[in-house]
Amino acid sequence: MSDAARPTVRLLLADVDGTLVTADKALTERAVAAVRKLKVAGVLFAVTSGRPPRGMAMLIEPLELELPLAAFNGGLLVDRHLAVLEQHEIPRRSVQPVVELLESHGLDAWLYRRADWYVRHLSAPHVDREARTVEFAPTVVDNYNGLTDEVAKLVGVSDDPRAIAAATSAAQERFGDHLSVASSQPYYLDVTHPKANKGEVLLDLAARYAIKPEEIATIGDGPNDVLMFVQSGLSIAMGNAESDVKRAANFVTTSNAEEGFANAVERLILPRAPS
Repeated sequence: MSDAARPTVRLLLADVDGTLVTADKALTERAVAAVRKLKVAGVLFAVTSGRPPRGMAMLIEPLELELPLAAFNGGLLVDRHLAVLEQHEIPRRSVQPVVELLESHGLDAWLYRRADWYVRHLSAPHVDREARTVEFAPTVVDNYNGLTDEVAKLVGVSDDPRAIAAATSAAQERFGDHLSVASSQPYYLDVTHPKANKGEVLLDLAARYAIKPEEIATIGDGPNDVLMFVQSGLSIAMGNAESDVKRAANFVTTSNAEEGFANAVERLILPRAPS
Protein backbone atom coordinates (compact mmCIF):
# COMPACT_ATOMS: atom_id res chain seq x y z
CA MET A 1 0.00 0.00 0.00
CA SER A 2 1.55 3.30 -1.09
CA ASP A 3 1.70 6.35 1.17
CA ALA A 4 -0.81 8.10 -1.10
CA ALA A 5 -3.27 5.23 -0.66
CA ARG A 6 -2.93 5.09 3.11
CA PRO A 7 -6.30 5.65 4.76
CA THR A 8 -6.52 8.00 7.71
CA VAL A 9 -7.27 6.02 10.86
CA ARG A 10 -9.57 7.77 13.33
CA LEU A 11 -10.49 4.74 15.43
CA LEU A 12 -8.86 1.42 16.25
CA LEU A 13 -11.14 -1.47 17.22
CA ALA A 14 -9.28 -4.32 18.93
CA ASP A 15 -10.07 -7.87 19.92
CA VAL A 16 -8.93 -8.81 23.44
CA ASP A 17 -7.88 -12.44 23.89
CA GLY A 18 -5.08 -13.46 21.57
CA THR A 19 -4.65 -9.83 20.52
CA LEU A 20 -4.58 -7.13 23.17
CA VAL A 21 -3.45 -9.43 25.99
CA THR A 22 -0.83 -12.16 26.25
CA ALA A 23 -1.54 -15.87 26.54
CA ASP A 24 -1.52 -15.31 30.32
CA LYS A 25 -4.31 -12.72 29.86
CA ALA A 26 -2.05 -9.84 30.86
CA LEU A 27 -1.60 -6.36 29.43
CA THR A 28 2.03 -5.54 28.74
CA GLU A 29 3.55 -2.16 29.46
CA ARG A 30 4.08 -1.62 25.74
CA ALA A 31 0.43 -2.37 24.99
CA VAL A 32 -0.72 0.17 27.59
CA ALA A 33 1.76 2.72 26.24
CA ALA A 34 0.57 2.09 22.68
CA VAL A 35 -3.03 2.91 23.62
CA ARG A 36 -1.86 6.12 25.27
CA LYS A 37 0.01 7.05 22.08
CA LEU A 38 -3.19 6.57 20.12
CA LYS A 39 -4.98 9.06 22.34
CA VAL A 40 -2.23 11.63 21.93
CA ALA A 41 -2.38 11.16 18.16
CA GLY A 42 -6.13 11.70 18.06
CA VAL A 43 -7.10 8.08 17.36
CA LEU A 44 -10.07 6.71 19.31
CA PHE A 45 -9.69 3.24 20.81
CA ALA A 46 -12.36 0.60 21.49
CA VAL A 47 -12.39 -3.07 22.40
CA THR A 48 -14.68 -5.94 21.47
CA SER A 49 -14.61 -9.45 22.86
CA GLY A 50 -16.56 -12.61 23.43
CA ARG A 51 -16.03 -11.98 27.14
CA PRO A 52 -18.89 -10.88 29.41
CA PRO A 53 -18.77 -7.26 30.62
CA ARG A 54 -17.27 -8.17 33.99
CA GLY A 55 -14.53 -10.01 32.15
CA MET A 56 -13.52 -6.76 30.42
CA ALA A 57 -13.57 -4.57 33.53
CA MET A 58 -9.87 -5.04 34.25
CA LEU A 59 -9.02 -3.24 30.99
CA ILE A 60 -10.88 -0.03 31.76
CA GLU A 61 -8.53 1.71 34.20
CA PRO A 62 -5.10 0.80 32.78
CA LEU A 63 -6.17 1.67 29.23
CA GLU A 64 -8.32 4.63 30.30
CA LEU A 65 -11.15 3.34 28.11
CA GLU A 66 -13.82 5.89 27.28
CA LEU A 67 -15.71 4.37 24.35
CA PRO A 68 -18.39 1.69 24.81
CA LEU A 69 -17.11 -1.84 25.42
CA ALA A 70 -18.64 -4.48 23.16
CA ALA A 71 -19.02 -7.65 25.23
CA PHE A 72 -20.31 -11.00 23.92
CA ASN A 73 -19.01 -10.01 20.46
CA GLY A 74 -21.43 -7.08 20.51
CA GLY A 75 -24.34 -8.82 22.21
CA LEU A 76 -24.03 -6.32 25.04
CA LEU A 77 -22.70 -2.79 24.71
CA VAL A 78 -21.75 -1.20 28.04
CA ASP A 79 -20.13 2.03 29.16
CA ARG A 80 -16.99 2.25 31.29
CA HIS A 81 -19.14 1.83 34.40
CA LEU A 82 -20.59 -1.40 32.90
CA ALA A 83 -24.03 0.16 32.53
CA VAL A 84 -25.89 -1.38 29.59
CA LEU A 85 -26.20 0.85 26.54
CA GLU A 86 -27.58 -1.70 24.10
CA GLN A 87 -28.40 -5.40 24.20
CA HIS A 88 -29.04 -8.02 21.53
CA GLU A 89 -30.55 -11.23 22.89
CA ILE A 90 -30.93 -14.71 21.44
CA PRO A 91 -34.66 -15.40 20.86
CA ARG A 92 -36.07 -17.54 23.68
CA ARG A 93 -37.35 -20.16 21.25
CA SER A 94 -33.81 -20.76 19.93
CA VAL A 95 -31.94 -21.25 23.22
CA GLN A 96 -32.77 -24.89 23.96
CA PRO A 97 -32.47 -26.05 20.32
CA VAL A 98 -28.99 -24.50 20.11
CA VAL A 99 -27.94 -26.14 23.38
CA GLU A 100 -29.22 -29.50 22.13
CA LEU A 101 -27.34 -29.17 18.85
CA LEU A 102 -24.08 -28.27 20.59
CA GLU A 103 -24.38 -31.17 22.99
CA SER A 104 -25.31 -33.59 20.20
CA HIS A 105 -21.87 -32.91 18.69
CA GLY A 106 -20.12 -33.63 21.98
CA LEU A 107 -19.63 -29.98 22.98
CA ASP A 108 -20.23 -28.65 26.48
CA ALA A 109 -22.74 -25.82 26.33
CA TRP A 110 -22.29 -22.62 28.35
CA LEU A 111 -24.98 -19.97 28.73
CA TYR A 112 -24.46 -16.26 29.40
CA ARG A 113 -27.53 -14.45 30.68
CA ARG A 114 -27.50 -10.82 31.84
CA ALA A 115 -24.30 -10.56 33.91
CA ASP A 116 -24.19 -14.25 34.81
CA TRP A 117 -22.44 -17.30 33.36
CA TYR A 118 -23.97 -20.77 33.65
CA VAL A 119 -22.46 -24.21 33.07
CA ARG A 120 -23.69 -27.74 33.60
CA HIS A 121 -20.35 -29.32 34.41
CA LEU A 122 -17.79 -27.46 36.54
CA SER A 123 -15.04 -29.90 35.54
CA ALA A 124 -15.65 -29.47 31.80
CA PRO A 125 -12.77 -28.29 29.58
CA HIS A 126 -11.74 -24.62 29.90
CA VAL A 127 -14.15 -23.73 32.73
CA ASP A 128 -11.25 -23.07 35.12
CA ARG A 129 -9.36 -21.10 32.49
CA GLU A 130 -12.40 -18.99 31.62
CA ALA A 131 -13.06 -18.28 35.30
CA ARG A 132 -9.51 -16.99 35.70
CA THR A 133 -9.82 -14.92 32.54
CA VAL A 134 -13.12 -13.21 33.38
CA GLU A 135 -12.35 -13.13 37.11
CA PHE A 136 -15.60 -14.67 38.32
CA ALA A 137 -16.94 -18.20 38.68
CA PRO A 138 -19.89 -19.71 36.81
CA THR A 139 -23.15 -20.87 38.34
CA VAL A 140 -23.61 -24.63 38.01
CA VAL A 141 -27.10 -25.83 37.03
CA ASP A 142 -28.62 -29.19 36.09
CA ASN A 143 -30.21 -27.73 32.97
CA TYR A 144 -31.04 -24.42 31.33
CA ASN A 145 -34.81 -24.61 31.77
CA GLY A 146 -36.08 -21.27 33.01
CA LEU A 147 -32.96 -19.46 31.76
CA THR A 148 -34.02 -18.88 28.19
CA ASP A 149 -34.83 -15.16 28.41
CA GLU A 150 -32.22 -12.40 28.12
CA VAL A 151 -29.54 -14.80 26.86
CA ALA A 152 -26.69 -12.85 25.30
CA LYS A 153 -24.49 -15.75 24.21
CA LEU A 154 -24.29 -19.52 24.03
CA VAL A 155 -20.90 -21.19 23.74
CA GLY A 156 -20.01 -24.70 22.64
CA VAL A 157 -16.70 -25.91 24.09
CA SER A 158 -14.49 -28.79 22.95
CA ASP A 159 -10.81 -29.55 22.48
CA ASP A 160 -11.69 -31.65 19.43
CA PRO A 161 -11.34 -29.38 16.37
CA ARG A 162 -13.38 -31.80 14.27
CA ALA A 163 -16.27 -31.57 16.72
CA ILE A 164 -16.08 -27.77 16.68
CA ALA A 165 -16.03 -27.75 12.86
CA ALA A 166 -18.97 -30.16 12.60
CA ALA A 167 -21.02 -28.23 15.16
CA THR A 168 -20.21 -24.94 13.39
CA SER A 169 -21.43 -26.26 10.04
CA ALA A 170 -24.56 -27.77 11.56
CA ALA A 171 -25.41 -24.63 13.56
CA GLN A 172 -24.85 -22.34 10.58
CA GLU A 173 -27.07 -24.51 8.42
CA ARG A 174 -29.88 -24.72 10.98
CA PHE A 175 -29.71 -21.32 12.68
CA GLY A 176 -27.66 -19.16 10.32
CA ASP A 177 -30.70 -17.33 8.98
CA HIS A 178 -31.43 -15.76 12.38
CA LEU A 179 -28.32 -16.20 14.56
CA SER A 180 -24.61 -15.44 14.32
CA VAL A 181 -22.46 -18.58 14.54
CA ALA A 182 -18.66 -18.16 14.64
CA SER A 183 -15.61 -19.64 16.33
CA SER A 184 -13.81 -17.21 18.65
CA GLN A 185 -11.05 -19.66 19.62
CA PRO A 186 -10.14 -23.11 18.27
CA TYR A 187 -12.06 -24.62 21.19
CA TYR A 188 -15.00 -22.15 21.40
CA LEU A 189 -18.05 -21.86 19.16
CA ASP A 190 -20.05 -18.69 19.88
CA VAL A 191 -23.74 -18.37 19.06
CA THR A 192 -25.30 -14.92 19.41
CA HIS A 193 -27.97 -12.60 18.03
CA PRO A 194 -27.21 -11.73 14.36
CA LYS A 195 -26.35 -8.16 15.34
CA ALA A 196 -23.99 -9.48 18.01
CA ASN A 197 -20.96 -9.76 15.78
CA LYS A 198 -17.84 -7.65 15.49
CA GLY A 199 -18.77 -6.30 12.07
CA GLU A 200 -21.92 -4.81 13.56
CA VAL A 201 -19.87 -3.44 16.47
CA LEU A 202 -17.73 -1.53 13.98
CA LEU A 203 -20.74 -0.11 12.17
CA ASP A 204 -22.32 0.91 15.48
CA LEU A 205 -19.18 2.77 16.55
CA ALA A 206 -18.93 4.42 13.14
CA ALA A 207 -22.48 5.75 13.49
CA ARG A 208 -22.05 6.82 17.13
CA TYR A 209 -18.90 8.86 16.42
CA ALA A 210 -19.62 9.98 12.85
CA ILE A 211 -16.60 8.13 11.49
CA LYS A 212 -16.53 6.45 8.10
CA PRO A 213 -15.97 2.67 8.32
CA GLU A 214 -12.97 3.08 6.02
CA GLU A 215 -11.41 5.34 8.67
CA ILE A 216 -11.55 2.54 11.24
CA ALA A 217 -8.73 0.02 11.70
CA THR A 218 -9.27 -3.42 13.21
CA ILE A 219 -6.93 -5.95 14.79
CA GLY A 220 -7.65 -9.52 15.88
CA ASP A 221 -6.67 -13.16 15.77
CA GLY A 222 -9.86 -15.23 15.48
CA PRO A 223 -12.31 -16.25 12.76
CA ASN A 224 -14.97 -14.01 14.32
CA ASP A 225 -12.62 -11.03 13.83
CA VAL A 226 -12.89 -11.43 10.05
CA LEU A 227 -16.40 -10.00 10.31
CA MET A 228 -14.93 -6.67 11.44
CA PHE A 229 -11.98 -6.91 9.02
CA VAL A 230 -14.29 -6.76 6.00
CA GLN A 231 -16.02 -3.61 7.31
CA SER A 232 -12.86 -1.64 8.10
CA GLY A 233 -10.49 0.42 6.02
CA LEU A 234 -7.42 -1.25 7.51
CA SER A 235 -7.29 -4.74 9.01
CA ILE A 236 -4.45 -6.37 10.91
CA ALA A 237 -4.15 -10.04 11.87
CA MET A 238 -2.02 -11.19 14.75
CA GLY A 239 0.97 -13.41 14.07
CA ASN A 240 -0.66 -16.11 16.21
CA ALA A 241 -3.81 -16.12 14.05
CA GLU A 242 -4.71 -19.04 11.82
CA SER A 243 -3.82 -18.80 8.14
CA ASP A 244 -7.36 -18.03 6.92
CA VAL A 245 -7.59 -15.09 9.34
CA LYS A 246 -4.23 -13.77 8.13
CA ARG A 247 -5.37 -14.04 4.50
CA ALA A 248 -8.44 -11.94 5.32
CA ALA A 249 -6.36 -9.04 6.69
CA ASN A 250 -4.44 -6.25 4.96
CA PHE A 251 -1.43 -6.75 7.24
CA VAL A 252 -0.04 -9.31 9.67
CA THR A 253 1.79 -8.20 12.80
CA THR A 254 3.81 -10.28 15.25
CA SER A 255 2.15 -12.61 17.77
CA ASN A 256 0.69 -11.66 21.14
CA ALA A 257 3.80 -13.22 22.68
CA GLU A 258 5.93 -10.78 20.68
CA GLU A 259 4.14 -7.47 21.35
CA GLY A 260 2.06 -7.82 18.20
CA PHE A 261 -0.53 -5.26 19.30
CA ALA A 262 2.03 -2.59 20.23
CA ASN A 263 4.01 -3.25 17.04
CA ALA A 264 0.88 -2.83 14.92
CA VAL A 265 -0.04 0.45 16.61
CA GLU A 266 3.46 1.87 16.24
CA ARG A 267 4.15 0.69 12.68
CA LEU A 268 0.73 0.69 11.02
CA ILE A 269 -1.72 2.89 12.96
CA LEU A 270 0.23 5.92 14.21
CA PRO A 271 1.63 6.73 10.73
CA ARG A 272 -2.01 6.96 9.59
CA ALA A 273 -3.25 9.08 12.53
CA PRO A 274 -5.21 12.27 11.74
CA SER A 275 -2.33 14.47 12.87
